[in-house]
Amino acid sequence: MSRSESFRTDYDRRSRWGAFVLGIALGGLFDGILLHQVLQWHHLLSLVGSETLNDIRVQIFADGLFHVLMYIIGCVGLWLLWSGANAAASARSSSLIGMTLLGFGVWQIIDVVFFHWILRIHRIRVDVASPLPWDIGWMVIFGVPALAFGYWLLASRRNRVPPISPRGVSIALTAFMAGAAGLSLAPPSGAGTTIAVFGDEVAPQDAFASIAASGAEIVWAHPSGLVSALNMSSDVSRAPLYRAGAVLVSGTMAPCAAWAKK
Repeated sequence: MSRSESFRTDYDRRSRWGAFVLGIALGGLFDGILLHQVLQWHHLLSLVGSETLNDIRVQIFADGLFHVLMYIIGCVGLWLLWSGANAAASARSSSLIGMTLLGFGVWQIIDVVFFHWILRIHRIRVDVASPLPWDIGWMVIFGVPALAFGYWLLASRRNRVPPISPRGVSIALTAFMAGAAGLSLAPPSGAGTTIAVFGDEVAPQDAFASIAASGAEIVWAHPSGLVSALNMSSDVSRAPLYRAGAVLVSGTMAPCAAWAKK
């Protein structure tokens, strides 16, 4: 490979990854602006159980820091695009658009799986009884189509091999999303008794207050309040337990499924 061809390959690689990074930033800003500010369905730290963090000013400040981070990521993507301008000028625009859509779609999946289901700091809608359909619907409407269309645009360039495998990413993330949804929607095991376990930092009054807020009936409780056996009907919400610091609520196939199911 000649020196000029080597430089061209490097510029082309920068342009592609720049488009991908820019797509992630656009996905994060789309999420934050639409869900945090316009629709106001949640804030970044809506479900973090802390009296200080429940202050709306702190919530908005956290949203602002999130947008600053997305802005910085967007600037990195633009810089990569600019530095690869020589290659981008001769490359088909569909390749850059495809990578941008791929980054946008990847962000939607990462946001729901990591921030909603693993860190549990917010959901798409925190003001509804069943937030799982909103999480799944958001990924289906905005995540999966962007991944699929981005891959289609990249695959249409038969003379080039994509720098990453969009098909593999799409299939893996879609399968993971379907598996997580399946666990979340699995029917509760057992008759109706649920074991709730709280973290050591939870005060007894907070644990019992969360049980009362959930609408569950206490069958048995340790004096510390950290372990309780609860009678929970199908219309009882598990969300207050998790907000108070529950680390496990039984009755589903997995702790994460219990959170997603509420």
